[in-house]
Amino acid sequence: MLSRIMPVFFLALGLVVSGARAEKKDDKKADANTHTGKLVKIEGNKLTMSDREGKNEHTHTLAPDARITLDAKESKLADLKPGTMIKVTTKDGDKNTAVKVEAVTKEDKKDK
Repeated sequence: MLSRIMPVFFLALGLVVSGARAEKKDDKKADANTHTGKLVKIEGNKLTMSDREGKNEHTHTLAPDARITLDAKESKLADLKPGTMIKVTTKDGDKNTAVKVEAVTKEDKKDK
């Protein structure tokens, strides 16, 4: 009986390991397309942000279908205020086009 179970066990183990590797690659890809900082200003469909320390400003153009959230709720770009912490996700292969903007105004209790 054990000789029948062992191949199934190793097959299942192989699937779990390969799934974990694929997930890790997806995480790295997502990290390459996202960055966090502070909102500096909004002009039309462009937003200017800085790094977390308020330095190194750069601008992103929002994609027409960009998703914007404020404290995990659907929002509009006009609802975001300068100084708000944001996480911007850019289009694959295009670091200037933002496809997702996640803004957070509420303090996370885990950070305390």
